[in-house]
Amino acid sequence: MSQAAPSSPPHVSFGWQLFKSATRSFTDRRVSLWIALVGLVLALLVTLVWLAGRYEASQYQAELDRDTSDAVSDIRTGFGRHILNLQNLQSKALPPKAWQSEVAGLLGQNRDWLRLEKRDLQGIVLEFANTPFRPPLFETHTRLNEQAEILQTCLRARRVNGPAYSRSYFVPQPDGIGLEVMEMCLPILERGTAVGFTLLTYGLQEVLISHLGETYGRRNEISFIEPDGTRLAVHGTLPRAKRLFTATQLLDLPGITLVLRMDGRRAAPNLFPNVLPALVTAMSIALVSVLILLVKDSRRRLKAERDLADALAFRKAMEDSLVTGLRARDLHGRITYVNPAFCQMVGFEAEQLLGKSAPMPYWPSEMVGEYQQRQAVRLAGNAPPREGFESVFVRKDGSRFPVLIFEAPLINVLGKQTGWMSAFLDISEQRRIEEMSRASQERLQATARLATVGEMASLLSHELNQPLAAISSYATGSLNLISNQAAADASPALSDLQMALERISEQAGRAGKVINSVHDFVRRRDQDKEVVHPRALIEAVMPLVQLQAQKLGVRVETTFDERLSHILCDRTMVEQVLLNLSRNGMQAMDHPHCQKRLLTLQVKRAPSNLSHGWIEFCVIDWGIGISEEIAKQLFTPFFTTKPEGMGLGLSLCRTVVEQHGGHLEFLPHEPHGTLFRFTLPTAPDV
Repeated sequence: MSQAAPSSPPHVSFGWQLFKSATRSFTDRRVSLWIALVGLVLALLVTLVWLAGRYEASQYQAELDRDTSDAVSDIRTGFGRHILNLQNLQSKALPPKAWQSEVAGLLGQNRDWLRLEKRDLQGIVLEFANTPFRPPLFETHTRLNEQAEILQTCLRARRVNGPAYSRSYFVPQPDGIGLEVMEMCLPILERGTAVGFTLLTYGLQEVLISHLGETYGRRNEISFIEPDGTRLAVHGTLPRAKRLFTATQLLDLPGITLVLRMDGRRAAPNLFPNVLPALVTAMSIALVSVLILLVKDSRRRLKAERDLADALAFRKAMEDSLVTGLRARDLHGRITYVNPAFCQMVGFEAEQLLGKSAPMPYWPSEMVGEYQQRQAVRLAGNAPPREGFESVFVRKDGSRFPVLIFEAPLINVLGKQTGWMSAFLDISEQRRIEEMSRASQERLQATARLATVGEMASLLSHELNQPLAAISSYATGSLNLISNQAAADASPALSDLQMALERISEQAGRAGKVINSVHDFVRRRDQDKEVVHPRALIEAVMPLVQLQAQKLGVRVETTFDERLSHILCDRTMVEQVLLNLSRNGMQAMDHPHCQKRLLTLQVKRAPSNLSHGWIEFCVIDWGIGISEEIAKQLFTPFFTTKPEGMGLGLSLCRTVVEQHGGHLEFLPHEPHGTLFRFTLPTAPDV
């Protein structure tokens, strides 16, 4: 019979059961605490996320409400400014054409103005203008349906002596879209009484774009709505897949109340709008470690960038300060860079030149082929001479100027050619100085010739005085003999011979006076001046003028002002000026195309603000006139258009007139011919 195993004591079994029960209870309680702690942390995190989302939503909603209120204020401010502009327009009382011009400027400045009308008290349209930004609003629409509303609006404005607004209405357009508009009526007041109305048509969508588009339209959708939510005008778009924020605000206007609605582009926050604090902390530690490494690299990089920026600024300052034009081209001939000096030289902006290739806008049209061939040779790799070459460019205004061009290959840091760099020097001033030097040399030569002519004139005057004196003596002796013979024989032939000898003696004396005056003029002596009546000067030269006029078939007329004053002058030299101008005028009419051959000699008083008076002499012909090229050199010594002329006549005439204190000039005579006139001072106390 087997023996049974001994069993545990009862008190030991009970203690073990109690220990296991206590251990299980403690473990369950610790798990519960961890579960509660984790639950509390999760609840705290969820609450924080929910509160953050609610706070963010409330902040954005408050911001949207403020934006909506500010938008309504902006619209009111804009409408107030429009009223001031219209009142200013009314105060000017402009005629129709000036009113149209002023209104066109206002419509161009305000895109929300679709139409502006000027009406009388009965509502009849007197003047109107449409916006230039869209087709006429009421071209096919008669506005009969809105006439009653417009009249009521204007009556309301008349009662309050201020602006009044109509209800909005839809205007269909030919394109099938149409738009919502409203009217604003402003009475035209004169001394406090309305005499008419200014009717302004607003486009509601244009109001949103003009007043709110730049400020609020980029991040919100803005619209005018009716109280039932119907949208009248909308500006902006929003994503459809997200819940959006909305704010409304009333826009109270005299006669109408609009509702402005603003929908935010930002959607409602998601479940986790922000990064969890623990993740932020961990990432912050990692970022700090990375930033410590990046700081040193950033400092080195910033130093290199500053050095590079300083070098670029220094190079840019040098290029901008140069008076030499610089131009860079790539291997295909396109312009890649120009400096300000080059732009100023050719008159084009840099944006107009960059990227351009042949033909360039500053090339002369007749030289495009030659310049393209030269550029092709350059792009083929043939370097130009180092001393440069000359060329001609055309400025934007059409003027031409010479340039000296230096070109060199453009090499990059790798030693590879990337294009060509050209330097340009404007040598216009150099050419002008050379031309001035050449002109100075010519003037010196002309002066030397004038000195030679003066010496010859002095010599001729000295040599001719003796023959002229002999002619005068012989003529006088012949007259004495004829006078003695005439007493015995009074025949007509003898009388004619006596008259001819008298004319010979008179002209010989006159020639002597001319030679003496020329002699004094060459030696710059003071001429013998005398008091002469202007009519006497004309009458003295008329026989010689008439003689040449008969040869050329020219009719001569003389006109004199009444009560002409005497003048103080060298009579012989002034007569020579009149004779020279008259001959030139008659020779100018000796042309096959000259239909009318009339030479007019006028003498009149010239207007003057000085204490002494002036007498004006005019010589008018009906010739072919003087061209612009000849007019520039007309008074230049030795310049002449006559094959047998010396080119000294007009130059000496002007010198004689200026020595008397007067002025010689010429003007075109309408319809044909030329008018030469000069002035001489009147004699004092005569």
